[in-house]
Amino acid sequence: MTHTKILIADDHELVRHGVRKVLEEQDGWQVCGEAADGRAAVKLARELRPDVVVMDLAMPELNGLEATRQVRKACPATRVLILTVYEAEAMVQEILDAGATGYLLKTDAARLLVTAIEALLRGEPFFSGRIASVVLRGFLSLSGREANGEAFTVQLTARERQIVQLIAEGKRNKEMADRLGTSVKTVDAHRAHLMAKLNLHSVVDIVRYAIRNKIIEP
Repeated sequence: MTHTKILIADDHELVRHGVRKVLEEQDGWQVCGEAADGRAAVKLARELRPDVVVMDLAMPELNGLEATRQVRKACPATRVLILTVYEAEAMVQEILDAGATGYLLKTDAARLLVTAIEALLRGEPFFSGRIASVVLRGFLSLSGREANGEAFTVQLTARERQIVQLIAEGKRNKEMADRLGTSVKTVDAHRAHLMAKLNLHSVVDIVRYAIRNKIIEP
């Protein structure tokens, strides 16, 4: 019998346990692994090649957004379902751009998790009711801004978001350079460029930005 392999990535053990319990009640579904941070999620996805990854957004080491990008790049056939407490409009668009095809709020998980994964396995996108409304509002708002010629919100690259997360987590420049495989001088340049781009003036400002934009949890 062919099993549907599912990887769970969430930094809260209780959440992982609850999701595993729901999934393993389904005939033919197998939880092939669990990850407590984004880097572990990417590593396990490369090793296990799951059919679906259930991915949290705010995780240590590598946030769910960047983990989703890396999983999709390494495993194009793997579908990613974001399971999160956040429903920020800008974040939804970034998640879609990263390659996720499902977005489910944790408050809806008890009744919709199985339905969401079934949709992804059929090759269909899935959004819980409130998130579908957010996507629609975002589309309508975008259309209106384009019609009025208004400026768009500042968007960060994948590397920029990674640097924001590392700064907000309190990493020193040397630690960041080692993590990113680059020089301290390059990290300094990235840091200065980011602060100018976002009009931020201190580490405290960066931490507030990271929390507000769901890059880290408070």
